[in-house]
Formats: sequence, structure tokens, C-alpha cells
Amino acid sequence: MTSSPPCSSSAERGLSAAEIAERFGGEVVGDPGRRGHGLAPLHRAGERHIAFAVSRRHIDAVQSSRAGIVLLQRDLVPVDGLDCGSRSYVLVASPHAVFAHLSTLLHSRRVFGPGIEAGARVDPDADVEASARICAGATISAGARIGSGVYVGAGVFIGAGAEIGAGGYLYPRCVVLEDTAIGRRVIIHPGAVIGADGFGLAQEDGRWIKVEQLGRVRIGDDVEIGANSTIDRGALDDTVIGDGVKIDNLVHIAHNVQIGAHTAIAGCAGIAGSARIGSHCAIGGGAGILGHLEIADYVTIHAMTLVTRSIVESGHYASGVPHQEARAWNRNLAALRRLGRSER
Repeated sequence: MTSSPPCSSSAERGLSAAEIAERFGGEVVGDPGRRGHGLAPLHRAGERHIAFAVSRRHIDAVQSSRAGIVLLQRDLVPVDGLDCGSRSYVLVASPHAVFAHLSTLLHSRRVFGPGIEAGARVDPDADVEASARICAGATISAGARIGSGVYVGAGVFIGAGAEIGAGGYLYPRCVVLEDTAIGRRVIIHPGAVIGADGFGLAQEDGRWIKVEQLGRVRIGDDVEIGANSTIDRGALDDTVIGDGVKIDNLVHIAHNVQIGAHTAIAGCAGIAGSARIGSHCAIGGGAGILGHLEIADYVTIHAMTLVTRSIVESGHYASGVPHQEARAWNRNLAALRRLGRSER
């Protein structure tokens, strides 16, 4: 499933049910010429809106909705049971995924013209494609390479020798430090820092001695990095983020970590140095993964889980204690302490 580059006039022109079906391999039930000009949830959609439903529990909401076009999961309901008098249906394999593509086609905030604004600082030795947009207050250092169609927001800093692939979008005040290599169509949100030193230290006579971090950060295509997240450069080898990885806000990824393609990491998770995370994993919010561990492909780690040893088989993994009323928790904790004393 692919989508075309966003166009500023798409929302005004809209998309017909037939165009949506053709683009995403769907089937139209009802008027194929009915057009949708925007997206909305079922309960507040109007005749110019596109909405979606993915389960049978949404059917009542579909029937009462005023949406002009509804994306439905194939085989969710019999076709002859659909009321097509006031709306059209597009039957697709994954309504939510199609809805996501349409959100970019009809409502993208990342539409801009090329050029270097007054107040931007671009080193003469930097290589900036003519179709890129460099906003006021941004700094592009010597040897940096900015690909075609890249947007560099206000106050962004890009270090010496860094590479930003085509179609990237760097929101204001994010930082990409020297020699970082970023692939195509990568989105970096405000406050993110890519390529800071990893936490490399050695002890000598009771004191900590800094170990210079000599590796880089390498980020694949179609990655998104949330606000105020940090990805540290490697100590000797590189920190590597695979294609399609999605990183939420306030995530810390330490030096030499490797993350496989299409893994998603929710907010406030922390991954310690030299951990290796597989592809197509999902890491819940607040989870912690200790250093030098390996996580297999297709692993889901639930929120607030502490991973202390490698996970070699795909599946769901969880730890932590759900909240409860304070007095009950104190009683349970006291019982746990007594159990520990009885075993000594």
C-alpha cells in the first residue's frame, strides 16, 4: 500500500470513493463518485468527511453516522446489509491503515516551499539541495549534506558531516550532531537530540574517566523520533536504528544499541548500551531494557516492564505490579518481606 506525496490542495479537491478504492485496493459499495474532503470520527463526521470502522461493535455507530464515506473492514458485514442511501462504503483490508494514509494526503502539516530564509546559518562547505527549506535560526555546519525536499525548522542544529536524506522533516529546535547519517523521509520532533555522547566511563582510583565516544548514529528510512528523545552515538561501533522504526517522546536509546526494522517504542522507555532489539517489536511506555541483551523479532514488551535477560522467542512479556489501594499494597509488601525473611 503506497500513498502519493501530499498536496496542499488535496483537502479542497477531496478524494472520491472510487479514487480511494483504486489507490488502496478496495471495493466501493454505493456511489463511487461521492467525495470526502476531510477525516473525522464516526460520531461527528458530516457528509464531506471520511470515517472508518474496524469491528462489529462499531456497526451501530456506522448506521447512525452522517459520514459521506466510511472505510470498512472486508467481510465485517454483508454487503447487502449496508445502507447506501446517504453514504458510500470502501471495503479494504485495513481501514485504520488506509485512514492513516489519507490523513497525510488530505491534512499533512508538512507542506512547504523551498529556500533558505534570512537568519539561517549555512556553512559554505555544506551541501544543501535546492528543493530543501532551511528556516531562520537553523545552523547547517561544514560538510553537512541536506537532501532534496528536506525541511529544517527554526533553531535546528545540524553538525559537521551529518547527512539528512531526501524528504526528511526536522521540527524546530531538534539537534543532529556531527557525522550522524539519517535516511529518507525521517521525521524528528522538537527537542530530540541525535548523536550526543553515550554514557561511556571508566574507573580509575575511585574516579570516573570519560571514554570518548567515537562511533556514529545511523538511522534508516521512514523513521520517526518523538519530542525530547535522545539517541546516543556509539562508543566505537555505531548506534543503528532500522527502517520504519517509530520512537515516541522522551525515549532514551544509549550507545551501540541496534534496533531492527519496524519496531515501535512508546514514551519514557529506556534502552541501555549495546542492547540489540529485533524487528517488528513493540516496547511499552516506561519499559527498561538492560545493556548487552538481545531481544528476538516480534516481541511485545508491556508497559513498565524491566527486561533483565535476553528474550530469545517472540511473544508478549510483562513485569511490574499494577496499582492498588495504598493500605492493601502496604499489607502485601509486608507479607513479601516476611516471606523473604522466612527463606533465609
